Amino acid sequence: MALIQVKAEISGSVWKIETKAGQQVMEEDVLLIMESMKMEIPIMAPAAGVVKEIKVKEGDTIAEGDLAVVLEE
Repeated sequence: MALIQVKAEISGSVWKIETKAGQQVMEEDVLLIMESMKMEIPIMAPAAGVVKEIKVKEGDTIAEGDLAVVLEE
C-alpha cells in the first residue's frame, strides 16, 4: 500500500478538520479547510484511500508545503 502525503497548498491557519484517522475518503473529498487572507481554502484528497494520520490541529498555523495529512492508498 502506498502512502500519499497531502501538503498545504498555501500558508495559513487550519480552520476546520473535516476527517479523522481511519476514515475512508474518495478522491477530491475535503480533508481540511484552511483560512488565509480571510478566505477559506479546502485541502482535498488527491486520491481515494484511508486517512492514516492527521499531522495538524485546528488553529495551527502552517506554511505552504507543510505536511497536513497522510493517506494510505
